[in-house]
Amino acid sequence: MVGLLHSIEIALGATCLGLLIGTGGAYGKLYGGPVVRDLLAVYTTVVRAVPELVLILLLYYAGTDLINQALTAIGYQRIDISGLAAGIAVLGFVQGAYSTEVIRGAILAIPQGQIEAARAYGMSPGLLLRRITLPAMLPFAIPGLANLWLIATKDTALLAVVGFYELALATRQAAGVTKAYFTFFFAAGVLYLLLSLFSNLIIGRVEAWSRRGMPSLKEAR
Repeated sequence: MVGLLHSIEIALGATCLGLLIGTGGAYGKLYGGPVVRDLLAVYTTVVRAVPELVLILLLYYAGTDLINQALTAIGYQRIDISGLAAGIAVLGFVQGAYSTEVIRGAILAIPQGQIEAARAYGMSPGLLLRRITLPAMLPFAIPGLANLWLIATKDTALLAVVGFYELALATRQAAGVTKAYFTFFFAAGVLYLLLSLFSNLIIGRVEAWSRRGMPSLKEAR
């Protein structure tokens, strides 16, 4: 169960970090200057093109080394970055690229009349974001973000290659000791499935809440 809890912790942390990066990235792509848009385009293109396992190995080892080199260069001692923090940072960086495109598409789906009306009332960009953009884009973004959350719960298994103790590594170690490979890997698969089913229940409630006041599909027909 410790491995499962670690997997959930990493998935939650990476999803939250990815949402922060994705929100900033979406706004940068839509409203930023040419340089910002180009840099974000490179970021989202590279992250989505390179296999996630390669990115995890690169960011986990090279990223940690670069941070320590920078600290040493400015006179600080090297630090040991915990596996949990590194896992969240690495997967959050990957999630951020996908979240950027999901949120950007959701913002573009908002009827522009709402945003124009808010600007006509003199709303500041921050108030416009809180009162209009985020609530209006949420129903369009939730399906894509829900898929990213489910992907994050499974991507935690990739961290086993760098030795972080999560569900996949715990399962492999237990199976290696007992030689009951089928039993332990089947149990791990069931745990991943139960986590996905529970997540779908929560996501369904959140999606229904975000669509309150909006016409249902039956009413639209």
